[in-house]
Amino acid sequence: MTRLTFELPDNEQVAVTVHTLLNAGYAGRSQADVAAHVAELAELGVPAPTRIPCIYPIAPYLAMQVDEVPVQHERTSGEAEWALVVAGDDPSELLLTAACDHTDRRLEQHGVAWSKQAAPDVLARQAWRLADVADRIDELTLVGSVMTEAGPQVIQHGTLAELLTPMYWAEELRARGMLNPGTVLMSGTIPMRAEVDQFSTGWSVELGDPRTGRSIELSYAVRQTPPPVD
Repeated sequence: MTRLTFELPDNEQVAVTVHTLLNAGYAGRSQADVAAHVAELAELGVPAPTRIPCIYPIAPYLAMQVDEVPVQHERTSGEAEWALVVAGDDPSELLLTAACDHTDRRLEQHGVAWSKQAAPDVLARQAWRLADVADRIDELTLVGSVMTEAGPQVIQHGTLAELLTPMYWAEELRARGMLNPGTVLMSGTIPMRAEVDQFSTGWSVELGDPRTGRSIELSYAVRQTPPPVD
């Protein structure tokens, strides 16, 4: 199983062994945003879901804290998200961090769940206790950027008010008997700017707290692997 380590604002280090990795899908609070995301994916040949929101169980080893993601072709991209990390049995041990769901867009045309098994969920190395930000969860900002020849370019920008809340998902997991230490849930994403090319050589995500000025960031390079020798 994957073992992740998070640094909290008080410098405490929290280690979590991931036993269950879940990706929420089509998890926007606004039906207009959900419809926009469905349309965005339809342009890539991805069929519409039969249930909203969705939960995709993913292999736990795909939860990673890495600086580079190897890919097999040029049609992969990330998605700016937050992640809920269950670090223990006590509610104070629910953690919130920045994350990026890297996805194989070619495989996505055949099945969303299949595509999510082909690339990692990258998580930041810092986290906040959910209880410390729950009272202002909708104010938190989420920004996704791609690397271009001219430097980073913002492709996603919004607030957590656009997504179902971590508290919603905590209750959903509790009802399903899945709110257990070692569970990580990725939030689903916010709309991308259509004019920005998502197929990039690098991705970064920032989860920001405007009230305190704090932020959690991650970034990674996307590296295409050599062709197979056959």
